[in-house]
Amino acid sequence: MSSKSLTLFDKVWDSHVVRKIEGGPDVFFIDRHFIHEVTSPVAFLGLESRGLKVIFPEKTFATADHNTPTRNQHLPVADPLSANQLKALETNSSRYGISHWGLGNPKNGIVHVVGPENGITLPGMTIVCGDSHTSTHGAFGAIAFGIGTSEVEMVLSSQCIMQSKPKKMRIKVDGKLGKGVTPKDVILYIISRLTASGATGYFVEYAGEVFEQMSMEGRMTVCNMSIEMGARGGMIAPDETTFNYIRGREKAPKGDAWEKALAYWKTLKTDDGAGFDKEYHYPASDIEPMITFGTNPGMGIGITHKIPVADGTGGNKASFGKSLEYMGFHEAENMLGKKVDYVFIGSCTNGRIEDFRAFASIVKGRKKADHVIAWVVPGSHLVEQQIKEEGILDILNEAGFELRQPGCSACLAMNDDKIPAGKYAVSTSNRNFEGRQGPGARTMLASPLAAAAAAVTGVVTDPRELMS
Repeated sequence: MSSKSLTLFDKVWDSHVVRKIEGGPDVFFIDRHFIHEVTSPVAFLGLESRGLKVIFPEKTFATADHNTPTRNQHLPVADPLSANQLKALETNSSRYGISHWGLGNPKNGIVHVVGPENGITLPGMTIVCGDSHTSTHGAFGAIAFGIGTSEVEMVLSSQCIMQSKPKKMRIKVDGKLGKGVTPKDVILYIISRLTASGATGYFVEYAGEVFEQMSMEGRMTVCNMSIEMGARGGMIAPDETTFNYIRGREKAPKGDAWEKALAYWKTLKTDDGAGFDKEYHYPASDIEPMITFGTNPGMGIGITHKIPVADGTGGNKASFGKSLEYMGFHEAENMLGKKVDYVFIGSCTNGRIEDFRAFASIVKGRKKADHVIAWVVPGSHLVEQQIKEEGILDILNEAGFELRQPGCSACLAMNDDKIPAGKYAVSTSNRNFEGRQGPGARTMLASPLAAAAAAVTGVVTDPRELMS
């Protein structure tokens, strides 16, 4: 047995390498494979054309989420593309013996929400999905990342993919977060410091007091957005918070199997003296509620700050100018007070119960601004149920909000929930690219607290001003 100090990433990666190819990628075993209706149909066609089977159907889990309506899910899906994709997922899952949670199934929801809440996601696993935000599952001390359609086919047929081992980065945040600062603000701050490409080629481990004190749902938010700074994925070492979250969930180990798994999970942490290719350290006190002003997630600032001047950003001046032009913003302007047309709370980034609790804490006793259209979309039916059981729905209804049904919704403009051209949206999702939320849509990324503050005031507002 090697006495070499290893990182958490090394421990999980090395234990899943089936074969090393000299000068090439590793043949890498996958423990869990999530599929949805958008990136899987072509992969299944590939299997069919080559006469291949799904080698381990019990390791693949299918759910409908991307191209789905968030209203009237009990009715036939009107959009023909969406209807065809959903039918293909159902048919393919049935044909190959894959677990399938389609529309109407009480376990249906966004893939990166339902995986953890059902105990499918566990520490030390390798997890892939044809979706870039698979990095969410890294919050459990798993190696999780998005793959392309050809790789989806590869996993279905062999349970392995070819992967070169990424470099390792550690990001530490120590101290105590201030009032109104959420996990979403932490990751937006980190991305603003590193830029949207600053972690390209790396797998990130988040460490330090802030992440140790963070809930599992908060950790999922952080890991979810790892790829928005170019990282292959992000992960956090499992601890008692992790184990308490997993314990008792439907597909989590039980009895002796639990004790055995727990003993292994407790070994999943970076050894003293283990090396990283790059490290960053930030004080928690530097982070305030964040908002983006541009067209990538790295263009974020503290909500009380002014939009930077291009000369001071160190980036491409022409690109910076183009981004501001798209947004209709100008250098040195305040973000506070900017008009908001739409508010979206949901997505695999912020569609969990804690996010809706935060949103409701601001909304309670207030009314939605008349001109604001708000889409409140839970990440799963379980979250929807919790919203109702905890009285959050009553708060939302009294304030003039409507609760929709689970789905990816306005995160990616693949369904009916699109922001119209030229309109401004404060969104709790993960990307603010040009057209991400609809052709010509202008997106400002923020936390559930900041989204709630915008929804009730009608303008970009510091949520701390509305907190008791």
